[in-house]
Amino acid sequence: MSSSSSSASSVSSALAPYGWDEAWAEAFAPYATEGLLPGRVVRVDRGQCDVVTADALLRADTAFVTPHDPLRVVCTGDWVAVEPGGNPRYVRTCLPRRTAFVRSTSSQRSEGQILAANVDHAVIAVSLAVELDLGRIERFLALAWESGAQPVVVLTKADLVPDAVTLSHLVQDVETSAPGVPVLPVSCVDDRGGLDVLAAIVGGGTSVLLGQSGAGKSTLANALLGADVMAVQATRDIDGKGRHTTTTRNLLALPGGGVLIDTPGLRGVGLWDAETGVGQVFSEIGELAERCRFHDCAHEAEPGCAVLAAIETGALPERRLQSYRKLLRENQRIVAKTDARLRAEIRKDWKRKGAIGRAAMEAKRGPHWRS
Repeated sequence: MSSSSSSASSVSSALAPYGWDEAWAEAFAPYATEGLLPGRVVRVDRGQCDVVTADALLRADTAFVTPHDPLRVVCTGDWVAVEPGGNPRYVRTCLPRRTAFVRSTSSQRSEGQILAANVDHAVIAVSLAVELDLGRIERFLALAWESGAQPVVVLTKADLVPDAVTLSHLVQDVETSAPGVPVLPVSCVDDRGGLDVLAAIVGGGTSVLLGQSGAGKSTLANALLGADVMAVQATRDIDGKGRHTTTTRNLLALPGGGVLIDTPGLRGVGLWDAETGVGQVFSEIGELAERCRFHDCAHEAEPGCAVLAAIETGALPERRLQSYRKLLRENQRIVAKTDARLRAEIRKDWKRKGAIGRAAMEAKRGPHWRS
């Protein structure tokens, strides 16, 4: 075996626990000829990042790969080519991402913020210590589907639910809002729930752990890691909310295989060009819409609307349709800020609806109402 083949083999075996595979090796091949090292970003902090390579955990500067586009900055989970030496040492390039979990920022500029890269599973932690917010869960799911990852909803603190019947009803409520998504009630203080099932899911590939502060993400991460790696703080009794125990996004190798990216608690979960993800979350509405009389049915008052008919029979909860409309409108507003053609279409639609509304009002008042 040649020395280059032996080196490549040692790199593959050393980085395999972090998700390195033949496809990544092929993508990196041009940079290997330049003497650069492959590695995965495990943490980013103010223009610096920690990169795990075949031989060591390195600290590197990202100045060479910090573009104006906030969606292309180095992120936890990225595979990068890093210099073998130097002071400071630099990341020279990022390999093309397979998936990316992106949300919109709270700024008025409406920028996207990438939370994790190259993720296979998006684990959405939801605390059962407080009342379920199904709309927020749907929002997380839309972003997860849009990212290209497979979402999983984990209902934490299941030990706080008083009885099995109540827990079953809570799980069913979430399952209704998460078609095609595993919903696992989990407790980290006793043996109830699906911690073993979750460990099996995240044991293959890369998972990102998402949720609000106080959702129990750090406790869940420690349970999966089998050690108290992440700091844990108590939640407030008054509202079940927690403080930001985790302040950076950290990539951690799991003892049973796979890696986990733990993230800070998210107060805001803004959509970012997630129309496909929204459609996936509300797939039953899309299926019903195919049976509407009109192909452009808005599901508001049109005759022959299969969606409204399903609401009348109880087959579709009205809350689901309202949430669907809300997320579509929000996503449309975000996209319109950077798409002039879409902005024009929205204004045209507003004018059309305004004209229809005025015509309906005039018809209701009768032909002599002006006199």
